[in-house]
Amino acid sequence: MQTSIAPELANDARVIDAEKTLRKCVHCGFCLATCPTYNLLGDELDSPRGRIYLIKQIVEGATPTSETMTHLDRCLTCRNCETTCPSGVEYGHLLDNGRSLVEEQVSRPLHTRLLRKTILSVLPFKARVTPLVKLGQTVTSFVPWLLPAKLKASVPAKQTPGEWPSPQHHRHMLVLDGCVQPAMAPATNAAAARVLNALGIDLINIEKSGCCGAVHFHLNEQNNAKDFMRRNIDAWWPHIENGAEAIITTASGCGVMVKDYGHVLADDEQYKEKAARASALCKDVVEVIEEQDLSLFESLAKKRSLPVSEEFGPIAFHPPCTLQHGQKLPDVTEKVLRGIGFNLVPVQDAHLCCGSAGTYSIFQPELSQQLKQNKLTGLTTNAPKTIATANIGCQLHLQSGTQTPVVHWIELLDRLL
Repeated sequence: MQTSIAPELANDARVIDAEKTLRKCVHCGFCLATCPTYNLLGDELDSPRGRIYLIKQIVEGATPTSETMTHLDRCLTCRNCETTCPSGVEYGHLLDNGRSLVEEQVSRPLHTRLLRKTILSVLPFKARVTPLVKLGQTVTSFVPWLLPAKLKASVPAKQTPGEWPSPQHHRHMLVLDGCVQPAMAPATNAAAARVLNALGIDLINIEKSGCCGAVHFHLNEQNNAKDFMRRNIDAWWPHIENGAEAIITTASGCGVMVKDYGHVLADDEQYKEKAARASALCKDVVEVIEEQDLSLFESLAKKRSLPVSEEFGPIAFHPPCTLQHGQKLPDVTEKVLRGIGFNLVPVQDAHLCCGSAGTYSIFQPELSQQLKQNKLTGLTTNAPKTIATANIGCQLHLQSGTQTPVVHWIELLDRLL
């Protein structure tokens, strides 16, 4: 795609980066078929190709409008289009640059600004999220009539994480604690620690690490997001120098962000090398699991009184967009689970987004709910006993719409121990 940067934007790093991406797009339209918002709305400006055209106009000097902002905001950043694109357009990076440019030129309504500030002041901070979650769980347990049905559905069930194994192995890896997951699904990282311990790997939780930065980054407060990234790198660095093999993420959304630290901080002279190293070390937990000898779990599965396919029943796996499209790890988790003996049922349109997409479900509730219902229809068609996934956002979002238990897949392996 031919693009000419407007003279007044010639020195803007975001514009220079965007222009390189725009030149890769041949406007073929393959992306339309796999775009969730285009499939729902049928408006080309709510497709990757349409949004690319809007960003091209901005790069060339056009003044964005509130309508421009609306179409860019409606994107889930699921990156399904990247998987489909024959030209290798890095749409996710392009959208981040486009949104950032628009944010500087278009003012949002006051109520939207206040909501965004509230979310940004609470959600990325574990110490602020945890008391609110506990309060919600208490109210739901003892005086459920105080909460509207929709709000009750969004409060996660209380989890007991169980014991975290003490360090005892030569091999060790770090785990991103995150911000929301420790409060809403504390069993996930603890289960990962037990599973990896059984495989001869210590999983170390670094208390000083926290939010990966994705919440701020995707709400266009990218400088604040970079501060979160630098804090995490500082917290991890002594352990990296001490031989940590990997930085594990059990939330695939966080994994995409950490794997992008090197790109985001490429212009930071003080941190760019460390950021690149952290990104290179980052692995989704399934990348570590699939590399190990899983004969222990296969043996444990065979020793149970019932075959795991019967004991656990049929399982529907929802591969988060951040796992299959963002991290390019399609069907990896499914192969691990099938190899151990779990019965995974077919899921219609497994490549499509569930509508969670970070804070998307808060700011685009109508579209998010439609996508959730479509996804749950596909997941429950074959009557699974459990729905498994690999991202806390998807897990909570899906659970709010179904009575079928939704768990992180690593918990299934933990139950075999």
